[in-house]
Amino acid sequence: MIDCGEGTQRQILRSGLGFRRLHRILITHGHLDHILGLAGLLSTFMRWEAIDELEIYAGAFALERIHDLLMGVVLRGAKPPMRLRLIPIDPGVLLEQDGFRLTAFPVSHRGPGCFGFCFEEPSRRPFLAERAEALGVPPGPLRRELVAGRAVSLPDGRTIRPDEVLGPLRRGAKLIHVGDCARTDDLLEVSRQADGLVIEATYLDVEAEMAAQFGHLTARQAAGLATDAGVGHLYLTHISRRYHEKDVLKEASDVFPRVSVARDFDRFEIRRRE
Repeated sequence: MIDCGEGTQRQILRSGLGFRRLHRILITHGHLDHILGLAGLLSTFMRWEAIDELEIYAGAFALERIHDLLMGVVLRGAKPPMRLRLIPIDPGVLLEQDGFRLTAFPVSHRGPGCFGFCFEEPSRRPFLAERAEALGVPPGPLRRELVAGRAVSLPDGRTIRPDEVLGPLRRGAKLIHVGDCARTDDLLEVSRQADGLVIEATYLDVEAEMAAQFGHLTARQAAGLATDAGVGHLYLTHISRRYHEKDVLKEASDVFPRVSVARDFDRFEIRRRE
């Protein structure tokens, strides 16, 4: 999960996803609207759920506030219902497992220690089943060895090398998630060719000066980043209640047509573009 605003535990319950698979929370920055939900979430765990460990990743400033909130307000000396780990973020790789890499990168917003996150599948060479069939490589362990990059020997004595049945290297899917931010020029390289870009669009361009004053983006600015970075699809979040969704979509789509405004309970599938 990324960020934890007020009412998060209620929305998780409404979604039907449950809590038992929630073991890691990534925090983009330490402003209260992005961390206050941790108090309710921990309270829920204390009453209903039993998980072995919860890891919360955040910058130093955010972790200090989270520590005060959870230890000083919620727990007040009580033992956490699970092993609770507060893990400081530095730019670079945070996790590499389950077929993807999670990387943190700095984001410009109000205050220190603001981060965005990149989820990226490793590059792979596709297995060419028709070519393997023509070479007489049977389905099963021999094909798995070739996919792993190891040559195999067939029963007839022939040696088949991986290059004979693997196609050119293809990059994996890439998703960029940015929370609140004040500028986009420093996000261009990390966002380049992403298949999905999730980013805030708190204001419309008519209030660009206010957006700059409070360290936020307009829908037009977010769409400009998507265009310049060549992303596959743009997902806008953190929309001010002063605007209608259709107006936000109109401003963004005038610059970048493949755009959605994300609502609670929406589901999107991020796929690598051909």
